[in-house]
Amino acid sequence: MNRNIPYRIFIFSPVIILLSAFLTSCGTSQPAFDSKDLSYLYNPSKNPVNPRYNVSLQSSESSILTVKFLPGDLYFSEANPQGLPIAVMVITVKLYDISAGRRLIDTAAYNLNIVKDEARADYIYNVPLRVQPGLDYMAEVKILDRVRMRVIQAFVPFNTLTPYNKYNFRVLGHSDRNMIIDPVLRRDEFVNLIYDRGFVDTLFISYYPPLKAVPDPPSLLLPERTIDYEPDTTIALPYNDALPLMFQLEGVYLCSVDREIADGYSFFNFGETYPELNSPEKMLEPLAYLTSRDELAVLKSGLRPKASLDEFWIGCGGNVEKSRELIRIFYTRVRYSNYYFTSFKEGWRTERGMVYIIYGPPDKVYKTSDGELWGYRKPTVRTSWGGRFRVKEDYLFFTFRKRNSVFSDNDFYVSRTETLVTQWDQAVASWRKGIVFRFDNPGDI
Repeated sequence: MNRNIPYRIFIFSPVIILLSAFLTSCGTSQPAFDSKDLSYLYNPSKNPVNPRYNVSLQSSESSILTVKFLPGDLYFSEANPQGLPIAVMVITVKLYDISAGRRLIDTAAYNLNIVKDEARADYIYNVPLRVQPGLDYMAEVKILDRVRMRVIQAFVPFNTLTPYNKYNFRVLGHSDRNMIIDPVLRRDEFVNLIYDRGFVDTLFISYYPPLKAVPDPPSLLLPERTIDYEPDTTIALPYNDALPLMFQLEGVYLCSVDREIADGYSFFNFGETYPELNSPEKMLEPLAYLTSRDELAVLKSGLRPKASLDEFWIGCGGNVEKSRELIRIFYTRVRYSNYYFTSFKEGWRTERGMVYIIYGPPDKVYKTSDGELWGYRKPTVRTSWGGRFRVKEDYLFFTFRKRNSVFSDNDFYVSRTETLVTQWDQAVASWRKGIVFRFDNPGDI
């Protein structure tokens, strides 16, 4: 540990967990192979804990990293002296300045004994971190579940480049004043937007219609469609921190404190049921990845959308039972794409969502400050020589690059010049023949 950086331990529970115990157990719980692989982040079967993160700047020199657990993330055990249902979590944070390289700026650690409370919808904890103006940061967060002995990792980007960007705002529920981390709101949900960097008397809200396009296949050298047009309308409201805001129309809402600066906090309305797709009309939309434009137009023009949907999937599966299995897998991936990859548009409409739906959760994920590398395992090759066997693993990799966006930190595009071989046509043909695509599918597909 860098001795020039003070090490801080924040206790949120009367029961203190020794940090030395955490450090010892953490060292033995990490797998010995490919420790840089973060594929569990996008695979719900491998990752029981899915916290949400948010960063807000309190001043030009201080910030707050918020970690939110849902009750389903936590494993409560009564195997403790108190006999209470308690989840034991340890959070450590390393803050890096990535403006020029990777320089460690600050560290923090939390030891949490979370007592189960049936009345709580979430469990939220705040980590203070020191910052400086005009820099890009990456917070590396590691969370140890002491009961299940599982470690997960996350990378949370933010910056202090201007006093007007999204990190200078906080969002609270209008009635309960609870912190809201997810910028995706329901039509009738009221919130308060809090600006922490000084007095302002006007809030400017710009409305952008929803982006309904889907990305082109990764085999095509075409850019992803993004928001590059002017807002439909901009309104000015007298501002105070108790101003109730509600966004009825589907689309993107950029909230700014200066009319001349196109920067601020963005809210998204993707419909009342998001992230679920629970109507035939909405379930037809992701079939854009498996059909031509003309075929999809015919499916969507039918008078009975459910009949069109059923007809398509039975045509793929050949029978009702097989079709139900295809539907279950396909739309589960759509739902998780919305959970993992939502930016200024639904997660399933993003390029990472497209790859995730068709190919499934990646077998390897490597993250850098400017992107992600996804690997899909190809059939294992076994060779023998002199009585010895050699096993070689090979992967098809997709390179995703982060795009700077005023609307979202979660905007990535597939680098098509770095991803030349995709087997996209074989993958689509596999689905259309009723087989969930894998790289060890039969060669005639």
